[in-house]
Amino acid sequence: MNAPIPPVAPASPAQTLRAALAGLLDGLPPKQATQAVDRLIANYRGRTPTDAPILRDRADVVAYAAYRMPATFEAVRSALAALADAAPADWAPGSHVDVGGGTGAATWAVAATWPGERPVTVLDWADPALALGRELAGATPQLSGARWQRSRIGAALTIESTDLVTVSYVLGELTEADRGSVVDAAADAAAQAVVVIEPGTPDGYARIIAARDRLIARGFRIAAPCPHSAACPIEPGTDWCHFSARVSRSSLHRKVKGGSLAYEDEKFSYVAAVRFDADPAPSRVVRRPQIRKGQVLLDLCGAEEVLRKETVTKRHGPLYRAARDADWGDAWPPPSASGPSSGPPSGD
Repeated sequence: MNAPIPPVAPASPAQTLRAALAGLLDGLPPKQATQAVDRLIANYRGRTPTDAPILRDRADVVAYAAYRMPATFEAVRSALAALADAAPADWAPGSHVDVGGGTGAATWAVAATWPGERPVTVLDWADPALALGRELAGATPQLSGARWQRSRIGAALTIESTDLVTVSYVLGELTEADRGSVVDAAADAAAQAVVVIEPGTPDGYARIIAARDRLIARGFRIAAPCPHSAACPIEPGTDWCHFSARVSRSSLHRKVKGGSLAYEDEKFSYVAAVRFDADPAPSRVVRRPQIRKGQVLLDLCGAEEVLRKETVTKRHGPLYRAARDADWGDAWPPPSASGPSSGPPSGD
């Protein structure tokens, strides 16, 4: 008698997205993809005219998706995971609007964070990006009914009422006035939450702080990454708050990007603001933990609205084991670390 065939677990949104992107690249000559990526990188670094179309045709959009979509997906998913941790356990957005979403990386990140289907609308000004996003979304039932709508992202932006608005890697492409208008439109439309993500650079962080201030002024409270809704304790010009997401790269992805490693680290800054009662992290790890012999050094931003350092040693028992497992961007201390210890961590 033949043994029963074990059920096959459905692919996760991340796995489905990687497979869909690989399928796109299979149909694009490698030389054409590489040339398109090179031009896009030059554009991002300011070496091409600003009035030239960034995404000119399908080849450009496929190259862009291969070059940026996996990293954007992981950065947005990290930010959404922090929001989910701070939200009530049974909370999930009932609807989602992605502003400037292009090929839809943020919509895939929402699908990976909260299972189930929901109304989704992607707004972008580039028709080729919207068309490819719609094509990719057909690979997962969660996004098969999404609307892909052409819209100017700027002062005239209007957004339908929705539970969650995401604005990822968009503000850096806008004038300062348009950035404010977009954040205000997101705040007006969001019934429950707004999440804004930018590159993890000093300029990206500055745009996040400006968005954070506008959201607070409109009645939102901060759920993540900050443990509070007061002013950021970082003195302007001295440092910037950012985090890192590990991005898996397929062989095709490595070929297009010209890299040899199986992964890369995407640096990003973000803010998640909500209208409901959230439970922010007591503190947030804001630098990569430093592991020394018998101790772990943590840089933290705390609810007391200051930056501080903590040293966790072996004598702290479960807290020490948790510190060794802690990662940049994690909440601190994690609930799993509760337990007896011989005393609180020391401050430096």
